[in-house]
Amino acid sequence: MLLIPAIDLKDGHCVRLRQGDMDQATTFSESPADMAAHWLAQGARRLHLVDLNGAFAGKPQNLAAIKAILAEVGEDIPVQLGGGIRDLDTIEKYIDAGLRYVIIGTAAVKNPGFLQDACTAFGGHVIVGLDAKDGKVATDGWSKLTGHEVVDLARKFQDWGVESIIYTDIGRDGMLSGINVEATVKLAQALTIPVIASGGLAGMADIEQLCAVEGEGVEGVICGRAIYSGDLEFAAAQARADALNG
Repeated sequence: MLLIPAIDLKDGHCVRLRQGDMDQATTFSESPADMAAHWLAQGARRLHLVDLNGAFAGKPQNLAAIKAILAEVGEDIPVQLGGGIRDLDTIEKYIDAGLRYVIIGTAAVKNPGFLQDACTAFGGHVIVGLDAKDGKVATDGWSKLTGHEVVDLARKFQDWGVESIIYTDIGRDGMLSGINVEATVKLAQALTIPVIASGGLAGMADIEQLCAVEGEGVEGVICGRAIYSGDLEFAAAQARADALNG
């Protein structure tokens, strides 16, 4: 089970939001590169970056911080990034800079042709982020709920060649209320590509629950507020996951 620390970038700083609200941001570090080095030292095997400004602007907004993080971790671990990725040129620039995976969210739902083109041009590097509430997909920084069922969309994207799906329960994100394991497993069972859980990770109990269903296709979990607030000690949690599924 991959425990993947999240570094959310806003105005060049590392922050956490409550339920995706840009006005409810807590700054955890002025130096995202230092934060990346910290998680690397704690045993992280992948990093999850979000360009929050980019997600709202529709184009990259934290390039300097992202490049600093990539320079810091080098070839040590893969890095994935979402937020503001709307065209193939942006993907190419990020991969050339050393990014392993791009995460396409809103654009995958609203512009499926772009996602197909991305999978064709950058096979093995494209992850789709599906944000949902009550099984329905949300877009535009969670501000719009669509009529699309998560499972139906995910199956279609799988057929196009995406690497994996990050599934976020937006009712729980940033709230430390626990991962929606049931919905995550339901999605994973419907797919042959891995699912990464996200949204609401609260503590070790969530890690143990997820380890119990890893065989269903749940590859990892995004660790956000819990590892910054101290509710979850990252190195101990990864060690526990390794012990359970070793």
